[in-house]
Amino acid sequence: MTDPIADMLTRIRNAQAVRKLDVVMPFSNMKLKIAEILKNFGYITDFETTQISEGSSIKQIRVVLKYKKPHMPAMMGLTRISTPGRRVYVNKDNLPKVLNNLGIAIISTSQGLMTADEARKRKLGGELICEIY
Repeated sequence: MTDPIADMLTRIRNAQAVRKLDVVMPFSNMKLKIAEILKNFGYITDFETTQISEGSSIKQIRVVLKYKKPHMPAMMGLTRISTPGRRVYVNKDNLPKVLNNLGIAIISTSQGLMTADEARKRKLGGELICEIY
């Protein structure tokens, strides 16, 4: 797998398309931080880190999806912006506003992953990871 973040977003998008309650994916610290941001902004209900089996050191993340109505997911769009083949960087003056601030953009900065609004307040730029609305 060359792009684990795109894999995470695709798993969430596919699980919402078939109205699953949760989705499981391999663990990474970046995915954990993205899940934390999604939970803080109300796009997912919860997430947890689990072991694949007892005594195993291999971890996975279980994300509990959120739906506004029985057939309407809380996230309408998940778009991967920066990929391994095409990195997209933004400076503090060009941080994006997603759907006129109805969505969020996740930025990887020197101080960790954060939303574009938080990066704007801290006057930081970085790699534009994804946009969620």
